[in-house]
Amino acid sequence: DTPRYLKSWNTSSSDTFISLCSSLTEHFIMPILSIILIGFVALLHFYFLWSEMFAWETKGPKVFRNFPKDLFPKTKSMAANQGLYNGFLAAGLVWSLLISGDDELWASRIAIYFLSCVLVAGLYGAVSVSKRIFYVQGVPALMGLLAVQLGI
Repeated sequence: DTPRYLKSWNTSSSDTFISLCSSLTEHFIMPILSIILIGFVALLHFYFLWSEMFAWETKGPKVFRNFPKDLFPKTKSMAANQGLYNGFLAAGLVWSLLISGDDELWASRIAIYFLSCVLVAGLYGAVSVSKRIFYVQGVPALMGLLAVQLGI
C-alpha cells in the first residue's frame, strides 16, 4: 500500500507541493518540536558519517586541529568505522520518524533509544576526548529526549 505522501507526488495539479507537505505532516505522529530535534540530531550524525568515512583526511585536520596531521592517514579506517556507527544512529532516528499510523508509543520508544545512545556517546566523548563533544552531540540529544518525553 503506497503511503499518502507518495500518492500525492504523482498528481499533476499545481497544488502538488502543498498536497505533499500536507500529507507529510499527516504522516508524522510525533509533535513538531520532537520531529525537528530528532531530525536535527539525525542530520548531525549523517554529517559525522560523511566526515569520518569520506572526508577524514581532508576535513578531519580542519576540525581536529590538535591532532598531528600525520595521524589522519593512519587512522582513516578507524574513523570510517566510527562514521559507520554514527550512520547507524542517524538511521535509527530517521526510522523513528518514519513509523506511521497510530503507533506514537512505538515511534517515541525508538526515538528515545537512539537519542539515549547519542547522549551516552556524547557523555563518553566529553569524558574521554573533549567537553566540546558533549555540547555538539549530547546537548541536542538531551533536548530531543526531553521533547519526546514531554510530548512537545
